[in-house]
Amino acid sequence: MTRNGLLSYMDAHGIDKSVVLSIATKPSQVAKINAWASTVNDDRLITFGAAYPMWEGWKADVDDVVARGFKGIKLHPEYQNFTVDDESVFPFYEYAFSKGLIILWHAGYDPIGTPPYRSNPRRFAALADRFDGGKMVIAHLGGQEQWVETAEYLVGKNVYMDTSMATKYCPKDLFEYIVTRHGADRILFASDSPWSDTAEAADMIRSCAFTEEDKEKILHGTAEKLLGI
Repeated sequence: MTRNGLLSYMDAHGIDKSVVLSIATKPSQVAKINAWASTVNDDRLITFGAAYPMWEGWKADVDDVVARGFKGIKLHPEYQNFTVDDESVFPFYEYAFSKGLIILWHAGYDPIGTPPYRSNPRRFAALADRFDGGKMVIAHLGGQEQWVETAEYLVGKNVYMDTSMATKYCPKDLFEYIVTRHGADRILFASDSPWSDTAEAADMIRSCAFTEEDKEKILHGTAEKLLGI
């Protein structure tokens, strides 16, 4: 989807702002991705930066993300070939968090990966304890196709979880259970567009048995506080 296409979709469906996330699948892509992200980062499209945590230049990448004024970084353990709780990645996390950045991880199943995946709710629960106070966002409601483990290990930890793809694939009763137990103050609406339809994902949230106040938090309020907008 192009920038103008995304903005047109947002206008048609009453969406005020979108967070745009990019992944660097090799170190040589980082600078180009972040330069592009700067060109689309504005009041409506909030871009996160890219970084590749498993190479020697990661610190400069984080500094560049900060210098460009991005709110955070997205990581993808499957594409970037690292396990989320590998201690060799901890210096990257510590440095990014020390700069006030949000780190958002892909979590759980991905078509390119093979079980056991490089991330799961138990691994993220351990990270939450290790980096308590860091701005951690775990995508796909704690782990795509791993929601029973999310309910068992990750609910209640000091992390944010987003709803991307979970609105489409997580059983509704389990989705409602996880969100209610974790708390709307730590749930972020997301759709993983273009892989799922953002308006349909929002409608799913509105159909859930949450209070109207919690629905508003999930759909925009929690994100506004986290992003400082």
